[in-house]
Amino acid sequence: MGTLHSQSHNLIATKMSAPSRAATLLIAERFGPTLQGEGPSIGQPALFIRLSRCNLSCTWCDTPYTWDTKRFDLRQQSDRVLVTDLVTWALDHPVTLIVITGGEPLLQQRHLSALTEPLLQAGRRVEIETNGTVAPDPALLVDGLRFNVSPKLANAGLSSDMRLKAAALETLAASGRAVFKFVACDVADLDEIAEIAERFSMKQVWVMPEGVTPDDVLGGALALAEAVIARGWSLSPRLHVLLWGDERGR
Repeated sequence: MGTLHSQSHNLIATKMSAPSRAATLLIAERFGPTLQGEGPSIGQPALFIRLSRCNLSCTWCDTPYTWDTKRFDLRQQSDRVLVTDLVTWALDHPVTLIVITGGEPLLQQRHLSALTEPLLQAGRRVEIETNGTVAPDPALLVDGLRFNVSPKLANAGLSSDMRLKAAALETLAASGRAVFKFVACDVADLDEIAEIAERFSMKQVWVMPEGVTPDDVLGGALALAEAVIARGWSLSPRLHVLLWGDERGR
């Protein structure tokens, strides 16, 4: 009876945890193969799945078509897609790195594990790019999945209580699966980065120049480089911008 009870319990648990075949995600676009343009995986071949909608409205945002209802009809800028279709699309390519970006992907994390689990099981690596305002579900804190967290500075034009959520940042920092990437407009922003990194015990800090043209990105990187080196951080150019400007889907 004990064995039967255990088998029944395991079967029920499996059914409860199994993702629904009807699970969907609201996406703005999917594209690739291209190159990861930012952070520790910069330059590596990657596929991108960009989820729609965001809980922030940064003044310099380069993907406003995922959230800005004043400039875009989001119904025309997004599609609800079966997670199984996204998995099939990703696995049809030999590329091993899948980047889930936004918008803010963790707003839809209820069905994210249905996407990430089969990708990881197939030997893919997954990066989720998030603004750090939503704590990840424990189901996403698994081997092979990394978070590229971009907490926003005052230069984003938002109040600190909107852009810095302590519980979410503490969870991500403690997970050991996150790197932290900050958009800096000038060297003065580095003091704010240092304050946030110390407050939340962020160990892997990357700094990225703001800009959507090659000249802006290269100029910003040159202005930041020496100060970033002096602080022992990493500098990330925006490789996709250097190569293709602000061309969508690159």
